[in-house]
Amino acid sequence: MGQQEEENKKLAQGMIDALSSADEAWVAEHYAEDFRIWVTGSLPFSGENDRAGALAAMPMVLDLFPKGLEFTAQRMVAEGDTVAIEATSSGKTVRGDQYSQEYHFVMRAREGKIIEWKEYMDTELARKILVDA
Repeated sequence: MGQQEEENKKLAQGMIDALSSADEAWVAEHYAEDFRIWVTGSLPFSGENDRAGALAAMPMVLDLFPKGLEFTAQRMVAEGDTVAIEATSSGKTVRGDQYSQEYHFVMRAREGKIIEWKEYMDTELARKILVDA
């Protein structure tokens, strides 16, 4: 693996750590100006969004977990500008429901900034715990 892939894996781990610590400043600093996010499914937060929309939505999601939502990267594979990340999360919602999710993230980077973040998850679980409850 080359230097670019190693740097991109560190950036991806930084993003996972920032999500766990609700570090909105780190996220804002590391999203490129042309950043795009896409979330699978038909949930209220599914679909594509730009940098401003993603940053505006972050507090709304994090506020659902007053004691935090801990993310753990299980495995990462990098090639060129792309890192594939298998991850899990665990936390309790404001209503006390346990939320344990499995993800596949695909991150693309350019010059130390995240330009694309794709999120695949169990949307049925997300709907049940985060939307319908």
